[in-house]
Amino acid sequence: MPSPSTTSALRAFVAARDWDHFHTPENLAKSISIEAAELLELYQWTDNPDQQQVEDELADVVTYCIHLANRLGVELDEIVMNKLAKTEQKYPVEQNQGVINKHEPQA
Repeated sequence: MPSPSTTSALRAFVAARDWDHFHTPENLAKSISIEAAELLELYQWTDNPDQQQVEDELADVVTYCIHLANRLGVELDEIVMNKLAKTEQKYPVEQNQGVINKHEPQA
C-alpha cells in the first residue's frame, strides 16, 4: 500500500494545480480503467514489453487508485485487508492451492 509520503506527495501535487474539483469518483474510476488498458496494451503483441513503460503505466494505475481512495475517504490498507479476508474464506487453500480453476466454497 502507499506510504504516507506517497499519499501526501500526490495530495500536494493535486492541490498545487487545483485539480481536486476534477477528481470526482466517476472521473477517477474512468481514469483507472483507461490507465489499466494502457498497461494491458503494452502486452498486446509481446510478453516482454519495455520495463520502463510498464512501470510508468502501473504507476498511473496506482496513482489514480490512491486518488480515488482519498476522494472516498477510505484507507487502502484497510479495504485491501478486508477484501483479502473475504477472498481467503471464498477460496480456501485446501481447495485452491496450485490450481487455476476457482473452487467455490461448499455449502
